[in-house]
Amino acid sequence: MVIRSRAPLRISFAGGGTDVPPYPQQYGGVVLSATINKYAYGSLVPDNHEGRLTVQSLDYDVVAKYHSDSDLVYDGKLDLVKAVVRRMLKQENERGIRLFLHSDAPPGSGLGSSSALVVALIGLFNHWLRNIKTNYEIAELAYQIERIDLGIKGGLQDQYSSVFGGFNFMEFYQDTVVVNPLRVDHSLINELEYNLLLCYTGTTHVSGILDRQIQSYINQQDEVLSALENLKRVTLDIKNALLQGRLRDFGALLHDEWTYKQRLDGEISNSRIDELYHVALKNGALGGKITGAGGGGYMLLYCEFDKKHIVAEKLEQLGGQIVEFGFDLKGLQTWSFSE
Repeated sequence: MVIRSRAPLRISFAGGGTDVPPYPQQYGGVVLSATINKYAYGSLVPDNHEGRLTVQSLDYDVVAKYHSDSDLVYDGKLDLVKAVVRRMLKQENERGIRLFLHSDAPPGSGLGSSSALVVALIGLFNHWLRNIKTNYEIAELAYQIERIDLGIKGGLQDQYSSVFGGFNFMEFYQDTVVVNPLRVDHSLINELEYNLLLCYTGTTHVSGILDRQIQSYINQQDEVLSALENLKRVTLDIKNALLQGRLRDFGALLHDEWTYKQRLDGEISNSRIDELYHVALKNGALGGKITGAGGGGYMLLYCEFDKKHIVAEKLEQLGGQIVEFGFDLKGLQTWSFSE
């Protein structure tokens, strides 16, 4: 028997940063995002070697074997996998398994790929052990594994986006996350796919941005507090523009979101990103933003429909990599079959 899973990556339209603790616990955060047809994939194959865990990462051409819980120490190598196994196999460590993993985007790309991998892994074990968890339980467990067990800095949105899938307006409070699925007309989804442009800047995000953002908030820096409040406001504006089919306003509001986002930390943008963004606006983009923490990763742009190809050409001339994508509306999926 083989069990497989796939968990979608996401693009964040607005609100990223307001979901990063401790801000949402005190003031509440909101994020508007959608999952895309880029995925983290996992396969689980039970084997006859008691207690042995074999992990093969197809992205990094790595094969690792572990024989007991004592082997699963966090040392920077496959720590996400180890953390999920330690959580999910507490009562099942006598069973041998093989895991095969790969992703459509690297960690640090700003598309939530690390969280999607954790979600895909939890989905595998949830399916295998028939320990049926709700979407909220899977997302919360993924969050706990990344942010608590491994101490990886980040927000709350990625895990919930990947589990639920589709277009979501998410609200974050002290002890509660509320995922509001949006009923976006299929014609609007088609139009978004037609006009949106996703460009890889060539580098992953810069470490330290979230640490400084968190510290700035703790220090109650006025500019950061103001930026976070404005991000919440513009997220509501973008959500309303989307649901009402005002896509030109949607595109222009992405520019406002990006302006506020940059005020959270001086390294969220840089000369490379500024150049790509300026050229995009000059050649027909109405607005856009970096999709993750900042400093690199993917840039999302809303373009005039008859200018999108020109924007793409100009960005490629500067070394940007255009990535074709569509939206995923299903979220985490798992299945099994007999070979």
